[in-house]
Amino acid sequence: MESREIVPEKELLPPLVKVQKFRETLHAKAKESPNYRFYALYDKMWRADVLTIAYYRCEANQGAAGVDGQTFADIETYGVERWLGELAQELKAKTYLPQAVRRVWIPKADGKQRPLGIPTIRDRVVQMAAVLVLEPIFEADLQPEQYAYRAERSAQDAVRAVQSWLDRGYTEIVDADLSGYFDSIPHTDLMKSVARRVSDRHVLHLIKMWLEAAVEETDARGRKSRTTRNKDEHRGTPQGGVLSPLLANLYMRRFVLGWKTLGHEQRLDAHIVNYADDFVILTRGNADEAMATMRDMMGKLKLTVNEKKTRKCSLPEETFTFLGFTFGRRYSWKTGRAYLAPAPAVKKVQAICDKISEATRRQTTYRTEAEEVLRLNQMLVGWANYFRLGYVTGAWQVVQQHTCRRLRRWLRLKHKERSGRGLPYLDQQLYDCWGLANLVRGVRRLPLWAKA
Repeated sequence: MESREIVPEKELLPPLVKVQKFRETLHAKAKESPNYRFYALYDKMWRADVLTIAYYRCEANQGAAGVDGQTFADIETYGVERWLGELAQELKAKTYLPQAVRRVWIPKADGKQRPLGIPTIRDRVVQMAAVLVLEPIFEADLQPEQYAYRAERSAQDAVRAVQSWLDRGYTEIVDADLSGYFDSIPHTDLMKSVARRVSDRHVLHLIKMWLEAAVEETDARGRKSRTTRNKDEHRGTPQGGVLSPLLANLYMRRFVLGWKTLGHEQRLDAHIVNYADDFVILTRGNADEAMATMRDMMGKLKLTVNEKKTRKCSLPEETFTFLGFTFGRRYSWKTGRAYLAPAPAVKKVQAICDKISEATRRQTTYRTEAEEVLRLNQMLVGWANYFRLGYVTGAWQVVQQHTCRRLRRWLRLKHKERSGRGLPYLDQQLYDCWGLANLVRGVRRLPLWAKA
């Protein structure tokens, strides 16, 4: 694999500091004046410092090439500064036009596939420049119930918020699901949400072009085809686009804010916790009315409720799953006392076990022991760092035992040892001699990631 030149952080520090101060100024103005509309933003997007930071943010995320086939290595060979300068000129001259989005399909846990759109690097960089300019403005407007794609907020924070409401007795739940949220967002209403804060017509035109970009798909025979569904139906923002998370949050704000301003939160004593297109409503006995009200609001927002997956439940008799955690009744191993808490969902435990099995197949024995253990540790610790809330010991034990069993098998295959003969590879040896991470021993110990 080709080596890549990494730009030292100190070389990016001056533009980074300058851009950060600019973003702080935008955020302070938006926070101070909730009704202010920003009218001169387009020229900030092709500033050299903004484009430079945008490029290196995209480069850090890596990602596949778009429809033009251009990679980050190609750009580095051409010259990053030269490439960015030409892109800035296109934006300045208003000759920039987005290219089609390359569609790929990502398998989901239920066996279905999720569409993912991959813009070209050129379009990703311009979209990231737009994010750098627009994010601090809209961040001032997003509601505290929204946890996705925001600085200093995470899925774990959303899980903690749900647990907090459960602890206060809000145990009737509306577990909601929307059908194809990203593909359903209506362009006209979304653009109204953007225009409420942005009056710069050039920025609005850019966003509209990205929303209406064609989608290119390659079939099994390598034949390419392009569709303009988003443009024709005036709805949808491609998952995978750099700007899409911000736009998705902005449109979901309509529902979260409307729930409160229309009085539903107070009237029903029902509280929303939202992460991207996932949300739950927690109540103290008004789940039926909360669900009906939610359905009515989603209809007005031109979004579709997935009736098969949307349901109401009551804890502790039932359980519900949110962001990979199943909330339900647990029992203290010390006292036997029952309590409500999250635990890693069974599907998520199975998924990491399947991933470990795949990483320890017979065909992987060409790796060294150190390489194999490093790969396993990265998977284990990454998974455990996410699933570290609530009752985790049982799930961690299952994952740990499966990993030990698979690594033991892998070592015997590598060294051509028959089962029951040769080295026993006891669990403690796997930890002490081979360096396998021990999740169970590390329960509640911070930081787990230091072992990766």
